[in-house]
Amino acid sequence: MSQSIRRLLVDPVSMSRIDAAAEAIGLSILSLMERAGQAVAACALRHYPQAHRYAVLCGTGNNGGDGFVAARALREAGAEVAVFVFGDAVKLKGAARQAYDALMDDQENAGYEPLAAFTPRDGDVVIDGIFGAGLSRDVPPEVAEVIGIVERAGTPVVAIDLPSGLCGRRGVALGAAFKATHTVTFVAKKPGHVLMPGRELCGALEVFDIGIPRRIVEAHTGRLWENSADLWERCLVLDDVETHKFKRGHLTVFAGPSHATGAARMTALSGLRAGAGIVTIAAPQEAIAVLSATLTAVMVTTVEDQHALATWADDQRHGTYVLGPGFGDLKKAREFVSLIKGRALVLDADGITAFKDDRDKLFSLFASDAPRILTPHEGEFARLFPDVHADNTLSKIEKAQAAAKCSNAVIVYKGADTVIAAPDGRASVNTNAPSSLATAGSGDVLAGICGALLAQQVPAFEAAAAAVWLHGQIAQGLGPGLIAEDLASAVRPFAAFQTKANAR
Repeated sequence: MSQSIRRLLVDPVSMSRIDAAAEAIGLSILSLMERAGQAVAACALRHYPQAHRYAVLCGTGNNGGDGFVAARALREAGAEVAVFVFGDAVKLKGAARQAYDALMDDQENAGYEPLAAFTPRDGDVVIDGIFGAGLSRDVPPEVAEVIGIVERAGTPVVAIDLPSGLCGRRGVALGAAFKATHTVTFVAKKPGHVLMPGRELCGALEVFDIGIPRRIVEAHTGRLWENSADLWERCLVLDDVETHKFKRGHLTVFAGPSHATGAARMTALSGLRAGAGIVTIAAPQEAIAVLSATLTAVMVTTVEDQHALATWADDQRHGTYVLGPGFGDLKKAREFVSLIKGRALVLDADGITAFKDDRDKLFSLFASDAPRILTPHEGEFARLFPDVHADNTLSKIEKAQAAAKCSNAVIVYKGADTVIAAPDGRASVNTNAPSSLATAGSGDVLAGICGALLAQQVPAFEAAAAAVWLHGQIAQGLGPGLIAEDLASAVRPFAAFQTKANAR
């Protein structure tokens, strides 16, 4: 089932292939450039109608061609426009040359100045068309200097495709990058629009359809998305009149010692509220009293050692587990994972750290196709996948994909731009998480939601993506100042969000 094109993420290489395929069916690059530049001009006029001057900064590639079209459209709308070019306009080729020539046909306003001559004025708005999404090297010093001047002046920037200096694949600044107030991109979002810090550098993002047929776009994409319900909603279990607690799954959450049960309790409560039919905390004997005194709907059982776990796991209804939050005993964590290697598992926190010195053992345990989700934050990812983490040529998406492939598990690489990646190469980037989620225990809540969805037989990739999205939506509803207990208490299944949306 094809996903909504508005949620597709297209990397720069794929975008080049899409452009070539569009040209092959008779769409001229100039016509696409014309639509792109007109969209940029419309954005600038819509958001900055009182601008004293639009300073259009152009490179000598197709991004600059979009800028030349935008400059012409702004002049035709009666605006004052100044054009500054980085590089030698004589080197312009193809559609960019044609766009430049069309701009220069206006004899009264013909001409441009070199980029180095640009100085922001009061009332200026910058249209940034120097570099596009395909930039792969640090920006030249001359461009970096202009970026700094514009930033210090506080001049608004409307970026074409991506802010110049931003890597379209990795979402990082290549030496320096404009911080745009608005960015206009075309066809689909690029990874650099949603990965941090790129998402912040883009400002308000608009995606404009320039007329490339959907079939061409989808033929060259389809395994990378911005996370949304379009991606996984069809996989979620909908309750019916015959639903019962065992049909909704039994989730087992492992707890650690008595002084560290809070994490497991939040995980268990979140799992129950996210829709698991039954949730049991499996804990050492010393923790049973404190757990029993603080839990009601969540059940408690003693699992002290491997023998006790083997007995518990013999019941086939006990098919889904969360191990890690507050667990503490790293040796026991490794033993327990070995015992339940054929079951659905969410491995978090101490469960991940337990294998930092024996990664190959974990990956061998994960060789079967049982559903598994690993939820590392930055530090845990570095401990479990040190070589991948250290490779700064890779984007966060590519790192998560590599980790998923070598571990044979779905990876939830947490952060403000959480990436969810499957062993088969699919990936999504989450964009709805507020900064208030940066609080102790929020990851325990996420692990519980992941576990609940696995218990309901949602496939691992879709379960992880749905859990991350729900986690963000719940946090948005709570607002600033939330703590993990608030989050756990507010967890609801996706159906609750559907009901709210339908009521509006």
